[in-house]
Amino acid sequence: MNPHAKLISLISLLLGTTITISSNHWVMAWTGLEINTLAIIPLISKSHHPRAIEAAIKYFLVQAAASAMILFSSTINAWQTGQWDITQLTHPTSSLLLTTAVAMKLGLVPFHFWFPEVLQGSPMTTALLLSTMMKFPPITILFLTSHSLNPNLLVLMAIASTALGGWMGLNQTQVRKILAFSSISHLGWMSIIILYDPKLTLMTFYLYTLMTATVFLTLNTTKSLKLSTTMTSWTKAPTLNATLMLTLLSLAGLPPLTGFLPKWLIIQELTKQEMTATATTIAMLSLLGLFFYLRLAYHSTITLPPNPTNHMKQWHINKATSPTIAMLASLSILLLPLSPMIMTSI
Repeated sequence: MNPHAKLISLISLLLGTTITISSNHWVMAWTGLEINTLAIIPLISKSHHPRAIEAAIKYFLVQAAASAMILFSSTINAWQTGQWDITQLTHPTSSLLLTTAVAMKLGLVPFHFWFPEVLQGSPMTTALLLSTMMKFPPITILFLTSHSLNPNLLVLMAIASTALGGWMGLNQTQVRKILAFSSISHLGWMSIIILYDPKLTLMTFYLYTLMTATVFLTLNTTKSLKLSTTMTSWTKAPTLNATLMLTLLSLAGLPPLTGFLPKWLIIQELTKQEMTATATTIAMLSLLGLFFYLRLAYHSTITLPPNPTNHMKQWHINKATSPTIAMLASLSILLLPLSPMIMTSI
């Protein structure tokens, strides 16, 4: 890809995200979302492979439909109330449409169908952007409109997302698809708490972004795209692979790792809101996700592939691990002792 085109795309991504998260007017928020969508498409399709082109078309069609629905929702609200302010979304139909549109942008169930396919057709670094940065503007819109969202619809979609994210990830062998279903599952956790503690949703998103970035960058370094190549990646960077195992367990939410903190706080908040049954359900459903995280960790560190010896070690050049990955991995694993400070900051 032309370096100038890449630079323009990345600057446009930052610009679109900044416009959306800093706007009070619905049209400005919609403009930022559209800039984001148009900026990421060249990055998805840069390999010119048929699968990449298919992923770009799917992404464009879904995001365009969701953006149109957001504009339609805000127009109905402006027609009924005379307000274009994001925080003044009070009309019930507008609220329902917005909840649906943001769920489509995020990839919540039942609008999840595009996300695993798009991630599978994208390069690893673009898949990282799709899983983290591209989720930030829709999460911000949810944060700003959390008081007027449809609660029953959101809770239903959140529980369904946690269930499906865990269930569908069980039989996947492609690493990017596993991480896509992991993202759907985590978005379910974020969506269920946004009605009661929006700041906790943002904190969960930040920690999820930190852990997912570590996993994607590690897999990109070892060039692991499926489980069979993950098995042999220990020959390239043994220390990095051991760290990857801990990061995956943190992403699963096992104590005493960083990923346990958001789940702990979300279950605590749901219990305070007298939603014990919902908290129990979502905690039990996260065990499905735990299974495939454990399988990834198991394949990356413990098992040897069922191949003859001459195929076991991939040809590679040993190179030093990036300091960025080392720093992100440390934060992804060791932040739980700082939980009192994190809890006071939200």
